[in-house]
Amino acid sequence: MAREFSRSARVSSQIQKELALILQRGIKDPRLGFITVNEVKVSKDLAIAKVYITVLNADDQAKQDNVTWLNESAPIIRSQLAAIMRLRHIPELRFFYDDSFDIGMRVAQLLREDQDDSDSSDKG
Repeated sequence: MAREFSRSARVSSQIQKELALILQRGIKDPRLGFITVNEVKVSKDLAIAKVYITVLNADDQAKQDNVTWLNESAPIIRSQLAAIMRLRHIPELRFFYDDSFDIGMRVAQLLREDQDDSDSSDKG
């Protein structure tokens, strides 16, 4: 019977859940915005975890600042993660901004504008 998910996929999922809790409750820093952990990709050897985040209600500079701060704080966050997870080796954390949410919002806005334009031209 074949495994449904690889070990790296299971570890990725667990890291995503635990990081979300750590970033919400474990870190009290006013510089940190409202961060959502969208995805975690762990390398096959479980050495590196790429963490993709979004920051809601922030301008471009604030988003970049949050990613920079998280990468600087990665060893501290990693140690908190190690205290929670039952792994022999916790992957090195690397944070990246995931702009898919921003792109989706922009597409939705363009579709609304297009809909509004077609509605006004139908009435005229």
